[in-house]
Amino acid sequence: MPSGTGKTVSLLSLTIAYQQFYPNKRKIVYCSRTVPEIDKALAELKRLMKYRASHGSSDEGFLGVGLSSRRNLCLNPKLSKERSGKIVDARCRAMTSSWVRDKAKSDHSIETCSYFEISVADVVIFSYHYVLDPKITELVSKDFSKDTIVIFDEAHNIDSTCIEALSIDLNLEKLEASTKSVEQLSLKIEEVKNTDASKLQDEYNSLLEGLKEAGEARLNDLVIENPILPDDLLFEAVPGNIRKAEHFVSFLKRFIEYVKARMRVMHVVAETTTSFLQHLKEVTFIDKKPLQFCAQRLTSLVRTLEITDLEDYWGLQKVVAFATLCATYDEGFLVLFEPFESDTATIPNPILNLACLDAAIAMRPIVERFHTVVITSGTLSPLEMYPKMLKIRAVVMESYTMTLTRSSFLPLIVTRGSDQVSISSKFEVRNDPAVVRNFGNLLIEMCKTVPDGLVAFFPSYLYMESIVAMWNEMGILKSVYKHKLIFVETPDTAETSLALESYRKGCENGRGAVLFSVARGKVSEGVDFDHNYGRAVIMFGIPYQYTESRILKARLEFMREKYQIRENDFLSFDAIRHASQCVGRVLRGKSDYGLMLFADKRYSRQDKKSKLPAWISTNILESYNNLSTDMAVSAAKHFLKNMAQPFDQSKQIGHSLWSEQDILQRKRISHDSTHV
Repeated sequence: MPSGTGKTVSLLSLTIAYQQFYPNKRKIVYCSRTVPEIDKALAELKRLMKYRASHGSSDEGFLGVGLSSRRNLCLNPKLSKERSGKIVDARCRAMTSSWVRDKAKSDHSIETCSYFEISVADVVIFSYHYVLDPKITELVSKDFSKDTIVIFDEAHNIDSTCIEALSIDLNLEKLEASTKSVEQLSLKIEEVKNTDASKLQDEYNSLLEGLKEAGEARLNDLVIENPILPDDLLFEAVPGNIRKAEHFVSFLKRFIEYVKARMRVMHVVAETTTSFLQHLKEVTFIDKKPLQFCAQRLTSLVRTLEITDLEDYWGLQKVVAFATLCATYDEGFLVLFEPFESDTATIPNPILNLACLDAAIAMRPIVERFHTVVITSGTLSPLEMYPKMLKIRAVVMESYTMTLTRSSFLPLIVTRGSDQVSISSKFEVRNDPAVVRNFGNLLIEMCKTVPDGLVAFFPSYLYMESIVAMWNEMGILKSVYKHKLIFVETPDTAETSLALESYRKGCENGRGAVLFSVARGKVSEGVDFDHNYGRAVIMFGIPYQYTESRILKARLEFMREKYQIRENDFLSFDAIRHASQCVGRVLRGKSDYGLMLFADKRYSRQDKKSKLPAWISTNILESYNNLSTDMAVSAAKHFLKNMAQPFDQSKQIGHSLWSEQDILQRKRISHDSTHV
């Protein structure tokens, strides 16, 4: 079901009621995707706690915390004035690093941040990455206990998030930055040797003990498992050839030079991590084991040298993470050397991709660690695909319908134009003038019919540019402009923000506006078009991924072999979930209404329609499953005429909205049925 229908507040009210009822008060971690969604969850939490207090609930000492980047949420009066995220990050570390806080205990002249000490919260709301990305997890989520309740909201793309968290790309710029970082580390080590050599000796002694403390903490459920390091490594001492700081720096130099040499390729090279490590050992005699400890060893060295400005080490952090992941996993990853940034580039700019192919690697520590993990979304369909991809055993799998007093949205599948020529974004016909003209005529007719805002989604930027250029030549854009202003989403964030702002103004002043957007873009995932900002959404074509991508091909092959998921099943599933996200933008609450148009003949097939969320597919009437443009316009006019009639919102109470009396009555019915 779409946003605004009560999913977030339902989840929070249920889990918080459970949390506050039992004395141990299990922590709730609520994960969402974007900052606006985190803001909404925090607003819902405030409303919920206010409601609970007004009805006699005593939640004394309750604390809910929202976490985002320092630049977004820093409360320190000195740092919050800074506009640059890098400056805020560096100054924050200078006030909150462990060694700074230790020194401040004896020297009160050292400035620290008091906000940093707030560590006890009942509800924590933050991004997926704070739990799934091992680099961030170590800093933020490692102390969560086993009985923590973890909720992933808007989790329709959770497999992609898992893969992104463990995928790394390196280019020559990052490798050059890494070389400079290694030189800086060498200078720092020499400086510390001359001023306080005992620091390095203490670190060396601690490394002799290996990572036993971390291993014991994991066994005792004190920290969350880091997906980078498996259990057996935590009880081993750090290898001797990287224990000493200067030896570790020399080790990094050799590894970086090797990677630079490997990137001097003029053709694509794809290999497994095992093959990469074998070649590395033959050329440099670097063994697998010290690579496994690279990330932990660098963290230890940075702490010992008391480095706070980590921006100077951004490239080196990527390199050591790449080394650690390569050496830790024998399968589920692909090492890919590409001489050009893209297939169309002519100037060599080599890229090294470590592509994670298995979403289960990042998800496994979460489901093994925590007793309760909830994965939810309005477009989580088909449900059966997610346990397969994430390799989890779902104890409960439920799909809930949406209760509406009136049919406030109308999904239509448009398969042909008024001239009866089929419309589709299939590669063979996507540039056919007849198909492009029919797409354009559908847009014109909808702009005439639909008031205020209309959003049109395309499968890709490339296709959008192509079809808009052809529309311009055909005079279609001039016809659209007679009825609505035209705005276009671009890959540039600033340009898109300006386009959105202007689009909203066009909707507000009565002129009306149409926004051309792209599936998988910023608009399709994080922007709401509530009420007059979106009375209709048209999805032109099916947003399949670019199937010639080498990484996608490797992932499809991996899923077929490991999880028996066929390529076509996954590609269709992925395309339909993104199409659902796009059309779902039109409905942002139970009082909202709008049209959903699927403009492609393939949507009428059962294999595509069955992958749509139940709240959409069950509302596609048989008579609206195979429409021409003129039939769709007629259905749209009839729907909008009905929606324009005065509607008494109080009619929703008892049906799509419950009053307090309805809740009490439902409780009595439930209580009576359990005692019969």
